[in-house]
Order: sequence, then C-alpha cells, then structure tokens
Amino acid sequence: MAGRFEGRVAMVTGAGSGIGRATALALAREGARLLLFDRSAVGLAGTATQCPHAEAVTGDVTKAEDLEAAAAACAARFGPADLLVTAAGILGPALPPELLEEAEWNQLFDVNVKGTWLTIRAMLPQLREAGRSAIVTFASTAGLAGSATLPAYSASKGAVVMLTRSLALVHAAEGIRVNAVCPGSIETPMLEATFASAGDELAQAARQAAFRARHPMQRFGQADEVAETVLFLLSDAAAFITGVALPVDGGRLA
Repeated sequence: MAGRFEGRVAMVTGAGSGIGRATALALAREGARLLLFDRSAVGLAGTATQCPHAEAVTGDVTKAEDLEAAAAACAARFGPADLLVTAAGILGPALPPELLEEAEWNQLFDVNVKGTWLTIRAMLPQLREAGRSAIVTFASTAGLAGSATLPAYSASKGAVVMLTRSLALVHAAEGIRVNAVCPGSIETPMLEATFASAGDELAQAARQAAFRARHPMQRFGQADEVAETVLFLLSDAAAFITGVALPVDGGRLA
C-alpha cells in the first residue's frame, strides 16, 4: 500500500507522541507531506526527524492563534492540506466527577473538545480548497460507553463523537468526510498514566488486569494498529464512509 498518500498534505495534531506520532510516521511512509503540531517541542522534533517531508509547529490546541499559525505554515510550505488528524488529547484525573476541580473539568473539555473544534475550524478553508478532503478525529471507546474509571474523560470523548457526526452532515456536500476513531486501551504514555494514577504497585497491577480483561482479545492494542485504521479512513478506500465512530478495541464493545 506504499504511496497511497503521494501528493497529499496532512496536518496531525498530537504528533509528538503516542498514536499521533504513529499516525504521522505511517502517513510519511506512504508519501504524505506533513504539518506536525504538538505542545511538546521535544516530542515534535523526535517525530519530525523520522518524516522526510514535514514542518513542525509547536503550539496549544486550546489557542486559536496557535492553530491559525500552524495552518498558515502548512499552506506556505505545502499548499492547502486535504487531510486532517486531530489526535491531541488528555486523559484527566481518574476521579468521580464530584471530586474533580472545576479547572480540571474545564481543561479536559478545552483540550479534547474545544481543541478538536478549533483545529478543524482553522483548517477548514484549506480542506475546502483542496477538495476530496478527509478529517479523522480522536474519540475513544469511553466516548461510546460509560467509564467508571474516567467519567469526565468519557464525557469529553462522547462530545467528540457527536461533533464528528454533526460535522459529517454539515460538510458532506462539500466533499469533506469526517470520521472518528475510538481506540480501546492502547499501549501509549496515556495508558501508562492511567495505571500510574491508581496508586501503589498493587493497585496499578489490579487496574491493568481489569483493563486487559475488558478486551476479548486479551491484550492491549498498539499505536500502529490505530494508525492503520486512521489511514484507512483518510484514504480513497473509505470514499463512501463519513460520520462513523469506529472502535479499534480488540472486541471490547462487541
């Protein structure tokens, strides 16, 4: 499948680590030119060194001015982007909602929901100009089913799912497809943080075992496995697919 994205231009947020990085590397291997965006300059540099045709822009997805600057950098370097992946996101505290501070709740929705919206808003003129465009947002299985461990995170990802489906309806006539991936438990720094927040080593091991048991395949997913799903949704093979929230979860929601 090498070369599926030759001549295509993609912006990937959250490209400094985890699934965002895996997606950027997969797109680069298949010929895409990339605008990489993340708040971590170190993480971005690590990704950019592995992508032959990439521009890295450090910024915050909660700040419209940072995203507008990234959009301008993309257009100046490569021309209009026709692919967009909004992988930036945070986990938030593993606490019941009544124990969250208001600032913690706000940050979750600012990054996961507002950040997705602001990114799409900044890139939409380019996606329209390019035509035959595709957006993949990042939700979660926790956005399709409730989570007792991460209820606030679950609420934010549920909002991303509904934003994705709504935007698919809004932009279908313009030839812009909008889909979401909904990963289960994927071996990334975010999953490690989920286990670490459980407490001591015994509690961490118990949480890890509980999370693994939720997946009928009896293992956690890999970032590359989610990245391949993202590439499918971006590709012409998915030309008649829009408004989908696709679980990549080892059967967890089956």
